[in-house]
Amino acid sequence: MEYRVQIAPSMLAADFLHLDRDVELVNQHADAFHLDIMDGIFVPNISYGFPIVEAIAREAKKPLDAHLMIVHPEKYVDRFAKVGVDMLSFHLNAVENPGQVLAQIWAAGMKPGLAINPDIPVENLFPYLDQCHYVVLMSVFAGFGGQKFIEATYDRLKTLKTEIDRQGIECHIQVDGGVSAANASRLVECGADILVAGSAVFKAEDPAAVIAAMR
Repeated sequence: MEYRVQIAPSMLAADFLHLDRDVELVNQHADAFHLDIMDGIFVPNISYGFPIVEAIAREAKKPLDAHLMIVHPEKYVDRFAKVGVDMLSFHLNAVENPGQVLAQIWAAGMKPGLAINPDIPVENLFPYLDQCHYVVLMSVFAGFGGQKFIEATYDRLKTLKTEIDRQGIECHIQVDGGVSAANASRLVECGADILVAGSAVFKAEDPAAVIAAMR
């Protein structure tokens, strides 16, 4: 069955003592694995690296979507491709030449994305939209899970969607941060194609029901 919106649970909120169980949850009920990669430099937190990504990749039956919150993302493009990542995003302000890194990701056989934090104008993405498979609109500040959704995201999302339509291109919009069943439908109405949810899914009593509700 084709859904209008894709759900990509953030593995940062998974139970790492029972990672096999949470990987199987995504395989059965969601559309992609969202992998938050943090280096403690670009963002103040450190998450996980290649050993965890490789472990998930071995069991994953759905695409891997890696979100790099790191400095020098260009250094790791080929390695993420080798691990089996399908979609790879990095932050607009993490590199000097975003277009060059987007081209590098395409060349490595992955679908590239550009991410921005809530304090960066969405207009800064406009020159690169035709080079992206998707853009990541952060609805919290990158670096920590469990943050409260920022309400201004709706208007930012509408502005971004309007520009994508104006350019007449196919560029998906992913919303990441504080996403739940409570705001999913409005986000889709405003133009979101992919919803990233961590705590809302993995901290729920019935994660599969939450994913179904978000659809």
